[in-house]
Amino acid sequence: MASTQFLEHPGRKAVGLWLFGLAALIVAMLAVGGLTRLTGSGLSITEWKPIMGAIPPLSHDAWMDAFHKYQQIPQYRLKNAGMTLEGFKAIFWWEWGHRFLGRAIGFVFLVPFAWFAVTGAIKKTDWPRMLTLFVLGGLQGFVGWWMVMSGLETRTSVSQYRLAIHLGMAVILLGAILWVALEYLRGRPQGKATKPAWLGMGFAALVFVQMLLGALVAGLHAGLEYNTWPSMNGNFLPEHPFTDGFLSIFENPGLAQFDHRMMAYGVAAAAWLFWSWLRTRSKAPLSLMARRASTAVLIVTALQILLGIETLLYQAPVGLAALHQVLAALLFSTAIWQAFELRKQGE
Repeated sequence: MASTQFLEHPGRKAVGLWLFGLAALIVAMLAVGGLTRLTGSGLSITEWKPIMGAIPPLSHDAWMDAFHKYQQIPQYRLKNAGMTLEGFKAIFWWEWGHRFLGRAIGFVFLVPFAWFAVTGAIKKTDWPRMLTLFVLGGLQGFVGWWMVMSGLETRTSVSQYRLAIHLGMAVILLGAILWVALEYLRGRPQGKATKPAWLGMGFAALVFVQMLLGALVAGLHAGLEYNTWPSMNGNFLPEHPFTDGFLSIFENPGLAQFDHRMMAYGVAAAAWLFWSWLRTRSKAPLSLMARRASTAVLIVTALQILLGIETLLYQAPVGLAALHQVLAALLFSTAIWQAFELRKQGE
């Protein structure tokens, strides 16, 4: 009954579509963020100005001031010494676009939220979790600056740990927004979660961990090494994988790539086994939506595996690497959809 009453409000569909639009913007943000990293642009803006930073340099003097600040950090001195102002502008616009998109997402959240709250499409009981989503988005901006700070003093790139945290928070926000959007369009699940629903959430968690491992690979530039498949330059393991002991998991580029490979096989196996199990178990048959969601997961998993192999073999070109990250976000999104439909089926 509560779920039915929730669905009866005339503005519920608009809220769901708005949230799906926000999710699409987050995926775009992930894509631009990936391109910013791949083009080496992430440290081009050395200050964090949440308000005034929305305005790019508008004069030659302003551009020279921004360029001079960039020239003070290790990345310029050790990797980009001699860069021209035009070269600086090329990397600046990637980082500025990434930050501007983050600000735009905040605006696209607040204004419609205020309207939906006033009209009652979003009930007062839902305000806290909506505001929690907004706070998470704002915190993501702070974490992004915290990540950039790691590359301003002694490093020529950001910390792989902070990169993984930054990506992880974005993915969590994406999943939360998608779940709430599905609730507004499909109704809130009622009753206890069934075994398939828990397994569906487990699969989404597995994809999440794989994305974090991918962030470590990106942060360590590990995609530029061992560009053979299925072996790693003829071997199962990379050379000298445990030179730093336990920390090698996070510090050794070859081992980081190995872990990402092994987890990819695990995700592929889990997707296939779960798809098969859902169709052969003896209890209640799958709903049409759950069947579609699980098939979508299987298809996107296969595409992602193939794209990952191609990206590796071609030494992570910018276009393929960025597409690989976007497809990872889409895989996580379909995993959330699958988990939601399995949760709904348990009603």
